Amino acid sequence: MHFRPPFVLLALLLVSACRDTNIKSYRVAAETPEKLPPILTGEVPAASDRTAMANTAVPTAGGEALSWTAPAHWKAKPGSAMRKGSYAIVGADGTEADLAITAFPGDVGGDLANINRWRGQLSLPPIGAAELSSATEHLDFNGLHMTFVDIAGTGDQPQRIIGVSVPYENATWFFKMMGPDAVVAGERNAFRQFVQTIKPSAPAAP
Repeated sequence: MHFRPPFVLLALLLVSACRDTNIKSYRVAAETPEKLPPILTGEVPAASDRTAMANTAVPTAGGEALSWTAPAHWKAKPGSAMRKGSYAIVGADGTEADLAITAFPGDVGGDLANINRWRGQLSLPPIGAAELSSATEHLDFNGLHMTFVDIAGTGDQPQRIIGVSVPYENATWFFKMMGPDAVVAGERNAFRQFVQTIKPSAPAAP
Protein backbone atom coordinates (compact mmCIF):
# COMPACT_ATOMS: atom_id res chain seq x y z
CA MET A 1 0.00 0.00 0.00
CA HIS A 2 1.45 3.30 -1.10
CA PHE A 3 1.35 6.43 1.04
CA ARG A 4 -0.60 9.28 -0.57
CA PRO A 5 0.29 12.83 0.45
CA PRO A 6 -2.58 14.75 2.13
CA PHE A 7 -2.92 17.17 -0.79
CA VAL A 8 -3.57 14.22 -3.16
CA LEU A 9 -6.38 12.92 -0.91
CA LEU A 10 -7.90 16.38 -0.79
CA ALA A 11 -7.85 16.63 -4.59
CA LEU A 12 -9.59 13.25 -4.92
CA LEU A 13 -12.32 14.34 -2.48
CA LEU A 14 -12.96 17.55 -4.44
CA VAL A 15 -13.25 15.65 -7.73
CA SER A 16 -15.71 13.22 -6.14
CA ALA A 17 -17.84 16.05 -4.80
CA CYS A 18 -18.02 17.76 -8.18
CA ARG A 19 -19.42 14.55 -9.74
CA ASP A 20 -22.33 14.44 -7.29
CA THR A 21 -25.29 15.76 -9.33
CA ASN A 22 -27.80 15.37 -6.47
CA ILE A 23 -26.71 18.45 -4.55
CA LYS A 24 -29.64 20.92 -4.24
CA SER A 25 -29.92 24.42 -2.89
CA TYR A 26 -32.91 25.81 -0.97
CA ARG A 27 -34.15 29.33 -0.36
CA VAL A 28 -35.85 29.86 3.01
CA ALA A 29 -38.29 32.76 3.16
CA ALA A 30 -37.70 35.22 5.98
CA GLU A 31 -40.40 35.30 8.60
CA THR A 32 -42.69 38.33 8.50
CA PRO A 33 -43.57 39.70 11.95
CA GLU A 34 -47.25 39.79 12.81
CA LYS A 35 -48.78 43.17 12.01
CA LEU A 36 -50.62 44.94 14.81
CA PRO A 37 -54.12 46.34 14.19
CA PRO A 38 -53.99 49.96 12.87
CA ILE A 39 -55.93 51.19 15.89
CA LEU A 40 -52.97 50.22 18.10
CA THR A 41 -50.16 51.36 15.81
CA GLY A 42 -51.58 54.71 14.80
CA GLU A 43 -51.53 53.82 11.11
CA VAL A 44 -54.27 55.41 9.02
CA PRO A 45 -55.83 52.60 6.94
CA ALA A 46 -56.59 52.88 3.26
CA ALA A 47 -60.25 53.10 2.32
CA SER A 48 -60.24 49.47 1.16
CA ASP A 49 -58.92 48.35 4.56
CA ARG A 50 -61.43 50.14 6.79
CA THR A 51 -64.04 47.37 6.69
CA ALA A 52 -61.43 44.82 7.74
CA MET A 53 -60.22 47.19 10.45
CA ALA A 54 -63.75 47.51 11.81
CA ASN A 55 -63.85 43.73 12.22
CA THR A 56 -60.46 43.52 13.97
CA ALA A 57 -60.71 42.48 17.60
CA VAL A 58 -58.98 45.00 19.86
CA PRO A 59 -58.80 44.52 23.64
CA THR A 60 -60.83 47.00 25.65
CA ALA A 61 -59.51 48.48 28.87
CA GLY A 62 -60.45 47.02 32.21
CA GLY A 63 -59.77 48.36 35.67
CA GLU A 64 -61.17 51.59 37.06
CA ALA A 65 -64.04 53.18 35.16
CA LEU A 66 -65.34 56.65 34.36
CA SER A 67 -68.91 57.85 34.72
CA TRP A 68 -70.87 60.60 32.97
CA THR A 69 -74.32 62.18 32.62
CA ALA A 70 -75.72 62.36 29.09
CA PRO A 71 -78.12 65.08 27.88
CA ALA A 72 -81.77 64.07 28.20
CA HIS A 73 -82.38 64.16 24.43
CA TRP A 74 -79.61 61.65 23.70
CA LYS A 75 -81.12 58.19 23.34
CA ALA A 76 -79.15 55.43 25.05
CA LYS A 77 -78.48 52.38 22.88
CA PRO A 78 -77.53 48.84 23.93
CA GLY A 79 -73.86 48.43 24.72
CA SER A 80 -71.44 46.01 23.09
CA ALA A 81 -68.16 44.24 23.76
CA MET A 82 -66.30 47.21 22.26
CA ARG A 83 -68.28 50.05 23.82
CA LYS A 84 -68.58 51.33 27.36
CA GLY A 85 -71.57 53.42 26.31
CA SER A 86 -73.55 54.31 23.20
CA TYR A 87 -76.10 57.01 22.29
CA ALA A 88 -78.12 58.07 19.26
CA ILE A 89 -78.68 61.76 18.57
CA VAL A 90 -81.44 62.56 16.07
CA GLY A 91 -81.33 65.84 14.17
CA ALA A 92 -84.24 68.05 13.16
CA ASP A 93 -84.22 66.51 9.68
CA GLY A 94 -84.43 62.96 11.08
CA THR A 95 -80.82 62.04 10.37
CA GLU A 96 -78.86 60.50 13.21
CA ALA A 97 -75.42 60.89 14.80
CA ASP A 98 -73.76 58.23 16.92
CA LEU A 99 -71.98 58.80 20.24
CA ALA A 100 -69.52 56.01 21.07
CA ILE A 101 -67.65 55.61 24.35
CA THR A 102 -64.69 53.24 24.24
CA ALA A 103 -61.56 52.57 26.28
CA PHE A 104 -58.28 50.89 25.31
CA PRO A 105 -55.11 49.99 27.21
CA GLY A 106 -52.21 52.45 27.09
CA ASP A 107 -52.13 55.61 24.99
CA VAL A 108 -53.20 53.90 21.72
CA GLY A 109 -50.49 55.77 19.81
CA GLY A 110 -51.08 59.22 21.31
CA ASP A 111 -53.12 62.27 20.29
CA LEU A 112 -51.69 62.62 16.78
CA ALA A 113 -52.35 58.99 15.89
CA ASN A 114 -55.88 59.20 17.27
CA ILE A 115 -56.74 62.37 15.36
CA ASN A 116 -55.41 60.87 12.14
CA ARG A 117 -57.50 57.72 12.69
CA TRP A 118 -60.59 59.88 13.00
CA ARG A 119 -59.59 61.97 9.99
CA GLY A 120 -59.22 58.74 8.04
CA GLN A 121 -62.81 57.82 8.93
CA LEU A 122 -63.86 61.06 7.22
CA SER A 123 -61.62 60.35 4.19
CA LEU A 124 -59.34 63.26 5.13
CA PRO A 125 -55.53 63.15 4.81
CA PRO A 126 -53.47 62.85 8.00
CA ILE A 127 -51.93 65.89 9.64
CA GLY A 128 -48.38 66.23 10.93
CA ALA A 129 -47.05 66.91 14.41
CA ALA A 130 -46.63 70.62 13.61
CA GLU A 131 -50.39 70.93 13.07
CA LEU A 132 -51.42 69.09 16.25
CA SER A 133 -51.66 72.11 18.55
CA SER A 134 -53.96 74.01 16.18
CA ALA A 135 -56.17 70.94 15.68
CA THR A 136 -56.77 70.27 19.39
CA GLU A 137 -58.00 71.99 22.53
CA HIS A 138 -57.08 70.85 26.04
CA LEU A 139 -59.73 70.74 28.75
CA ASP A 140 -59.49 69.89 32.44
CA PHE A 141 -62.53 68.73 34.41
CA ASN A 142 -62.91 66.68 37.58
CA GLY A 143 -59.20 65.94 37.78
CA LEU A 144 -59.11 64.61 34.20
CA HIS A 145 -57.06 66.05 31.31
CA MET A 146 -58.93 65.84 27.99
CA THR A 147 -58.00 66.51 24.38
CA PHE A 148 -60.92 67.93 22.36
CA VAL A 149 -61.16 67.84 18.55
CA ASP A 150 -63.72 68.98 16.00
CA ILE A 151 -63.14 67.54 12.51
CA ALA A 152 -65.36 68.46 9.56
CA GLY A 153 -65.48 66.25 6.49
CA THR A 154 -66.00 67.31 2.90
CA GLY A 155 -68.19 66.28 -0.01
CA ASP A 156 -71.86 66.48 -0.92
CA GLN A 157 -73.04 64.88 2.33
CA PRO A 158 -70.22 65.70 4.73
CA GLN A 159 -69.79 63.90 8.02
CA ARG A 160 -68.33 65.45 11.15
CA ILE A 161 -66.60 64.16 14.29
CA ILE A 162 -66.34 65.88 17.65
CA GLY A 163 -64.72 64.04 20.51
CA VAL A 164 -62.39 63.93 23.48
CA SER A 165 -59.69 61.50 24.50
CA VAL A 166 -59.20 61.03 28.24
CA PRO A 167 -56.15 59.25 29.71
CA TYR A 168 -57.14 57.46 32.91
CA GLU A 169 -55.59 54.64 34.96
CA ASN A 170 -53.19 53.29 32.29
CA ALA A 171 -55.88 53.45 29.61
CA THR A 172 -57.35 55.97 27.18
CA TRP A 173 -61.07 56.65 26.99
CA PHE A 174 -62.66 58.06 23.83
CA PHE A 175 -65.96 59.93 23.70
CA LYS A 176 -66.68 60.40 20.00
CA MET A 177 -69.75 61.73 18.20
CA MET A 178 -69.90 61.09 14.46
CA GLY A 179 -72.66 61.75 11.96
CA PRO A 180 -74.05 64.26 9.44
CA ASP A 181 -72.27 67.60 9.68
CA ALA A 182 -75.41 69.58 10.55
CA VAL A 183 -76.44 67.21 13.35
CA VAL A 184 -73.00 67.00 14.98
CA ALA A 185 -72.32 70.74 14.64
CA GLY A 186 -75.70 71.43 16.26
CA GLU A 187 -74.72 69.26 19.24
CA ARG A 188 -71.33 70.90 19.84
CA ASN A 189 -72.43 72.92 22.86
CA ALA A 190 -74.34 69.98 24.34
CA PHE A 191 -71.28 67.77 23.85
CA ARG A 192 -68.98 70.25 25.59
CA GLN A 193 -71.39 70.39 28.54
CA PHE A 194 -71.51 66.60 28.51
CA VAL A 195 -67.73 66.19 28.80
CA GLN A 196 -67.76 68.39 31.91
CA THR A 197 -69.74 65.61 33.64
CA ILE A 198 -67.12 62.93 32.94
CA LYS A 199 -65.42 61.88 36.19
CA PRO A 200 -63.93 58.83 37.91
CA SER A 201 -66.60 56.43 39.12
CA ALA A 202 -67.27 56.45 42.86
CA PRO A 203 -65.75 53.43 44.60
CA ALA A 204 -68.17 50.65 45.41
CA ALA A 205 -69.51 50.61 48.95
CA PRO A 206 -67.80 47.99 51.21
